[in-house]
Amino acid sequence: MYWFLIPLILGFASNLASAFTKAYSEKWGKTTGTVITIILRDFTGIPVWAIGFGLAISESSIQLYKASLIIKILGWLIIFAGAIIIVIALVSIRIKAAAPKIGDTLVKKGIYSLVRHPIHSGTFLEFAGIFMLWPSLQVGIASATGIIWIFLQTRFEEYDLKKRIPEYEEYMKQVPRFIPFSRFRK
Repeated sequence: MYWFLIPLILGFASNLASAFTKAYSEKWGKTTGTVITIILRDFTGIPVWAIGFGLAISESSIQLYKASLIIKILGWLIIFAGAIIIVIALVSIRIKAAAPKIGDTLVKKGIYSLVRHPIHSGTFLEFAGIFMLWPSLQVGIASATGIIWIFLQTRFEEYDLKKRIPEYEEYMKQVPRFIPFSRFRK
């Protein structure tokens, strides 16, 4: 009944471990550090936690509410909005999203002038939309776990970014983390 938690947590943990590019690069060299990050994020992180979400949807049993047509339409619109934000962010930072490395330059134009972590902002929306479409206990647990993971992932990534990109600390003071025009920067 809760088997989805195994790939979900393993994927989130692997993704979280990908946020130490600088440490991996210092210990095993720049190229190896980048390869470790790529494996942890792109092969054992994101795909594995996505499988966990798929299992949560397929294991759905206890419905927390009945999703009306309006809720379902809104859910799909929120997922679509999240996907658009993620695509715009990925286009802006290109390979840096999949393969961060020592020597990366700070991207602070476009969507990155509005929020520091637009990929995470889009992912928040996608988790919310998924829960709206499949309002089961399992999907609720997966979405809540995902939100906690995003906050942790962001903290670890920002720690790494401050070490890899010296001007990142100043950027943090100027641009909000998840929500455009928010007064809360940290």
